Amino acid sequence: MSKNVFTEMDGKFKGNDQYQSVGEDYFNPQAFKDLVNARRSIRKFTSEKIPDDIVETCIDIALLAPNSSNLQTWAFYRIKSEAIKKMVGNACFSQPAATTASELIVCVARPYMWRANAKQMLETFKSLPTETPTSAINYYSKLVPFVYTVGLFNCLTPIKWSFNTLVGFFKVIPREPISTHGLSIWSIKSCALAAENLMLAFRSYGYDTCPMEGYDSLRIKKAIGLKRKDHVVMIIGAGKREAGGVYGPRIRFPREQFVKSV
Repeated sequence: MSKNVFTEMDGKFKGNDQYQSVGEDYFNPQAFKDLVNARRSIRKFTSEKIPDDIVETCIDIALLAPNSSNLQTWAFYRIKSEAIKKMVGNACFSQPAATTASELIVCVARPYMWRANAKQMLETFKSLPTETPTSAINYYSKLVPFVYTVGLFNCLTPIKWSFNTLVGFFKVIPREPISTHGLSIWSIKSCALAAENLMLAFRSYGYDTCPMEGYDSLRIKKAIGLKRKDHVVMIIGAGKREAGGVYGPRIRFPREQFVKSV
């Protein structure tokens, strides 16, 4: 029998164990469809504040998103300082989705963290109650460094490209990423998945969001203290939607333009 996680769990998420307890038995396609349909990009919010525990829970849900090799090369900056929030709002061209939002969360990709996080995975394996398969240990200790190391100034990129091209004639081989640019794309994709989790989580609690890409990324980085190598993937404004906060009907082009069968 299907279960509605949004009502039965009553918003009380308590970490990974709580989610794991739902297990493979959970399914409710209609509840999920309703949730997705209820999510809209809201351009103007009311002055109502989102309870702090709900914001933190939604961020926890974002962290459960799937990500490449479970390396979790992301970061989420919840802006609590009113001074910084004002700077970020200005850097978002003072659009109402930023200036009226109860919460501003900056989603950041950090591709350079793959090495440290691979080591953390190996350390985490040691604390697990069950023995970790040798294949998993080898994956993080050997394969991950081989795949994601690009060298200083991308010095290994031409070598990896040549190797992948040659070997690719004879067998299936991962061809990306082989450069810092490729690593950035790789990390941004995972961060974007988490951003979607975050927006749907807010909607499940009755709040709305607007994912913004219209901003001055350099000013955003300076405002919240990011590194040059960090990538601002998007800025999410969240709050209770104001009347007129939806700027028109949802428009999607014909399905046939995008869905192909091969």
